[in-house]
Amino acid sequence: MIKSVNDFTNVFFIGVAGTGMSAIAQYLAGINKKVSGSDRYFTPGTFNDTKEKLEEANIKCFLQNGDGITAETELVVVSTAIEDTVVEVQKAKQLNIPIIKRSELLALIAKDKKTVAVAGTSGKSTTSAMLFDILEYAGMQPSIVSGAGLVSIIKEGKIGNAKVGKGEWLVIEADESDGSIVQYEAEIGLLLNIDKDHQEMDELIHLFTTFKNNSKKFITNQPNRFLKISIMIFRLMKI
Repeated sequence: MIKSVNDFTNVFFIGVAGTGMSAIAQYLAGINKKVSGSDRYFTPGTFNDTKEKLEEANIKCFLQNGDGITAETELVVVSTAIEDTVVEVQKAKQLNIPIIKRSELLALIAKDKKTVAVAGTSGKSTTSAMLFDILEYAGMQPSIVSGAGLVSIIKEGKIGNAKVGKGEWLVIEADESDGSIVQYEAEIGLLLNIDKDHQEMDELIHLFTTFKNNSKKFITNQPNRFLKISIMIFRLMKI
């Protein structure tokens, strides 16, 4: 059972070129894990910029044919886009290798650091980038796992959606679209807004309430109209 980032060394990502997957893969490589992965968009003889940058970050890339998963693989990571019929999922099951979702692994990473988790139905990537740059400018050497590339990191020749710093703080995006936001236990939970997007409003309030309760400190952007209403509900329900 994988309960901590310290419980594994050798990890394989199925769909490693995806924005969310590549960010976590780079972060783990940056803390000296042995990281590899595959993607359906990797084809022989065809240049792939993401693949090149992943390999520059010491992440070994494979075709999505099962060759990258071996008996030495300790953990396999999948996104919600990966079906059980994918040959690598089947191989991992045959070898009895634990399989977890991307969001579960990010939650484990967040527990290992002092984490600022940025939530809301919009603006997460921009706000995460701003927070990271502020902490960086303040000399706190933060880390980040983001859903978009930061210009400051892209200029270093990287994909730009992840960086490992020497400091104790980590900035992440907490996504509500798939319900995974309830897994994060952040030092600081930041809620930017609530708008009907991927979920109905009742479900959003339930998800963000759990996120609030799981955060040691909770900060809201009160000018948002729906968020104002939600804060009133929080108070009435004494949650």
